[in-house]
Amino acid sequence: MSDWLDTVRWDEKGLVPAIAQDHASGKILMVAWMNEEALRLTAEQGHAVYWSRSRNKLWHKGEESGHQQTIVDIRLDCDEDVILLSVEQKGGIACHTGRERCFYRKLENQQWQETDPVLKDPKSIYST
Repeated sequence: MSDWLDTVRWDEKGLVPAIAQDHASGKILMVAWMNEEALRLTAEQGHAVYWSRSRNKLWHKGEESGHQQTIVDIRLDCDEDVILLSVEQKGGIACHTGRERCFYRKLENQQWQETDPVLKDPKSIYST
């Protein structure tokens, strides 16, 4: 294990949250999880690799959709327990719902309102 990976404060499951932020707009696109291998591969390969908790395996962002995240910058927060990825989002879609970002709902008058449009039908993005 590299010294820089030793600095990260992994949780009890060996994971750390990772925030993907659009390099150009500054919008928060999504939050996912990384294990040590995902973070190492992200740094080595120059594109986002996450750990899928539901599938219990590495997940190369865009492996099915083509909506890969090219890394511009990788940062570690002051508590050493959150990763911030500055990315160039390929295809302009980060969310599996076909939207630009996963944070497409806003609380207004005690209700969640969808504020961002679907840019592409998820059925045409994913085969399964």
